[in-house]
Amino acid sequence: MCGRYERHTPRDAYAEQLSLRLPPGGDEPRYNITPGMVVDIIVAAASGGQARFVFDEAFWGFKPNWVEDDKAPRPINARAENVALSRYFRDAFRHRRCLVPADGWYEWKRTEHGGKQPYYATTGTPLAFAGLYTPMDENASRLGLAIITEPARGSAKAIHPRMPVVLDASCWGAWLDPALTRRERIRRATRRVPSGQLQLWPVSTRVNSPNHDDPSLIEPDEGGQSAS
Repeated sequence: MCGRYERHTPRDAYAEQLSLRLPPGGDEPRYNITPGMVVDIIVAAASGGQARFVFDEAFWGFKPNWVEDDKAPRPINARAENVALSRYFRDAFRHRRCLVPADGWYEWKRTEHGGKQPYYATTGTPLAFAGLYTPMDENASRLGLAIITEPARGSAKAIHPRMPVVLDASCWGAWLDPALTRRERIRRATRRVPSGQLQLWPVSTRVNSPNHDDPSLIEPDEGGQSAS
């Protein structure tokens, strides 16, 4: 799954890659992003009959506006295996795909002593998770987000059976392309970051608390257990 991530690369790195305009306001690094927070996403927006890519914000938790039950679940993840067919996600998969800027994510592995050791996974370069967004009210003034996950690949398999879908930069534009609406065309146009690029290491249990948000959270914890 993907239940915690961080982004310290400035927005302008994504703006350069996708030729998009930077939004106003601050752009502070965030080293401990948790479900329920409002996060940056990149979406396609119509302009003069053509699509352009823009930054937007979304609440990390997905609840379409047609779901009237206030107690309905707000999943933070969508499984790649059935996202195109799920009643909850299929419309967003066709029409409201987004990129979630990140530098890496955290995952926890149970230790032999019964505790859980946090790990940080990254490629060492700016990342983009495959995401879906949805209007959460009739005016579309609030958006909800789900990050798509898949079976873990490469070294990530050592810490958890699932991981976020990390898109290769060469297909970021294709993932956002509103002209792609058919499942097979979308899948053919998108590529994952090669699993051999993934790196992971144990980090401090300070990351367990959302109150901690600083660069030390992604530094290797020399006393932590190896993932192997």
